[in-house]
Amino acid sequence: MNYQYIKTEQADLIATIRFNHYSKRNALSECLIEEMHHALEVFGKEDVRVLVLRSDQKNKVWSAGHDVMELPRSERDPLPADDPVMVLLKSIRAFRAPVIAMVDGSVWGASTDLIMSCDIAMGDHDSTFAITPAKLGLPYTASGILHFMSRMPLNVVKEMFLTADPIGADRALQIGILNHLYVSGELEAKTYQMARTIASRSPQANSVLKAQAQMLSDAAVMNPAVFEHLQSLRKNVYMGSDYREGITAFLERRDPVFGQAM
Repeated sequence: MNYQYIKTEQADLIATIRFNHYSKRNALSECLIEEMHHALEVFGKEDVRVLVLRSDQKNKVWSAGHDVMELPRSERDPLPADDPVMVLLKSIRAFRAPVIAMVDGSVWGASTDLIMSCDIAMGDHDSTFAITPAKLGLPYTASGILHFMSRMPLNVVKEMFLTADPIGADRALQIGILNHLYVSGELEAKTYQMARTIASRSPQANSVLKAQAQMLSDAAVMNPAVFEHLQSLRKNVYMGSDYREGITAFLERRDPVFGQAM
């Protein structure tokens, strides 16, 4: 199928999805996500043993994250369970074959969560990672925070969320965002070398291993009272002044001024 916002290919039991929407800096817009879901459905029916997720061209920005223009302005949950980005993260985590992210640029916001939802991440020295809800006054989801906590120490997770500053490639390797770090000219070859290795192993064993690891990492028990409390905390934020200011400042291309009305 000819897509408008992504490109796909399949060869030697390896499937590839390439972001191809540079006018939006490969943001996770509804139109791009719709095409990704279609590609995942198609590949899910084929003999695919590894999926590589990458940008079609090397660019400064690998993906800009959630398309902020598609977030609600205020007074409703900006990240409900049926939000397209949230559904995409679940689809990547549930895809039956291992997913490798090949990162050769900056990754922002929800796209960093997308990297966390992949099984393996490979990067070059131009790759950086930032999770940015604090720049928008946006309350992130508990499940999203758990994605980070399953990969990194809690103090590092807090630093990334609290500062919203990018993590460079060397530190990303050190703290567990990246599995491997290569010079730019080697990244593609090394990524597909790993993909071929995985594709040569038992697909049944790997599929079960991925499912087991996923369920075990999500095994934290949360009672209903705690869940309801977390949801009320999130509601206080997205109904509050900081979220309105964050979205307004983004649209007006200025720095937000938070905490004007508590």
